[in-house]
This record gives sequence, C-alpha cells and structure tokens, in this order.
Amino acid sequence: MKIEVSNLHKSYYDGEGYKLHILKGLNFEIISGSTAAIVGASGTGKSTFMHTLGTLESIDHGNLYLDEKDLTSFTRNQAAKFRNESIGFIFQFHQLLNDFNALENVMIPGLIQHGGTTGIIKKNAINLLEKVGLAERAFHKPSQLSGGEQQRVAIARALINKPRIVLADEPTGNLDEETGVQVMDILLRLNREHKTTFIMITHNPSLASKMQFQYRMENGQLHLIANK
Repeated sequence: MKIEVSNLHKSYYDGEGYKLHILKGLNFEIISGSTAAIVGASGTGKSTFMHTLGTLESIDHGNLYLDEKDLTSFTRNQAAKFRNESIGFIFQFHQLLNDFNALENVMIPGLIQHGGTTGIIKKNAINLLEKVGLAERAFHKPSQLSGGEQQRVAIARALINKPRIVLADEPTGNLDEETGVQVMDILLRLNREHKTTFIMITHNPSLASKMQFQYRMENGQLHLIANK
C-alpha cells in the first residue's frame, strides 16, 4: 500500500468572509506499515491535513491517491465506506460513547461495517482489549475508566475493522507524560503486529522521535526533518 499526496491545497473562509489558505501545495508519501509523526505550531494545518487524508474534508485541488485510487473523486457515500473499511481514527479526547461500555464502544465500527456478524466482532473486540491491557475492564463505561484507559479503548476501536491506515491527532495530548508513553508504546507495538500504516500529529518531540519519519508543518507544507 502506498499513499501519495501532491500539490494539495485547502482553504477556509473565516467568520468575516476572508479566505484563509491553510494547505499550500503540500506533498507527502508513505508506504504500508510505516510510521510518521507530524509536528508544528498550532494553527499551521496539521489537523486539516489529517482530515483531508482521512476523507473527512474535501480539498480545493491537488492529488490524493491510495494505491493509485483517487480519493478526491469519491462521492460522500464512497468516502464514508472507505473510511469505515480502511482508516482508523484516534483523537485527543477519545470520542467514546458514554452510554456504552468499553467492549461495546470497540465493537460499534465493526457492527456498522459488517452488520449482523456480532459474534465474530465481539471476539475480535475482546482480543483487541486484551492487547491493550483492558480485558478486565471490558464491561466498564467510559466514566469508570481513567483517561489512559479511555484512550486505550479508542485505540482498540480504531483497529476493529483491521484498517490499512491509522490517523492519530494528538493521541497522548490529554494524558500525563507517563501514561502518554505507555499509550505510545501500545500504538507502536500494534503497528508492528498488524503492519498498519500509522500517521500521528503530536506536539511532543520525544514521542515524535519514536516514529520512522518526522515531518514539520510550516507555511502549509510538510518538511521532512528525520528519517530513521
């Protein structure tokens, strides 16, 4: 699998009608199973790039390909299907559903994709919770879990459909340093086990250094700053 992004442009209009050019001819490339960190100051377009890469937002113009498949040509329904089948998302604030326990939260994307195969999805969800060290907390609701535990549930949920790509936007940003390192170690271990491409936004240089490729977002473009 290969992701290729070239000459990517994305703009927004602010509340007063002024056009803000966020991504300015951005280029990016990554192959299957690789890991990449994106660092940079707030407001430079890191999350915007992540959202366009994940087909959550459209682009103004440019090229965005996955294995020569043009992601910019997708209809809204095609983009939604692609996201559910091929991409796992991890956000800073977990985005867990409070009315459901940890196991149910992990299962939900699988149920959306596969419909009635509940038994298989439940088995896979339990297996993922075991991998993130939460098998004994499977029937606890988010309010009964610590911040680090909630983020580990979010990691398991992101992997339930066996995605080809995991996009993580500040996955440790709301955690203390020790818990953040633990969560990062889990992510990298799962990357090795599942051969999933992992792209992460972070403000933490120490965590970024654990990734194979490190990029800095400046002036709407990505600049490679480290390659292991």
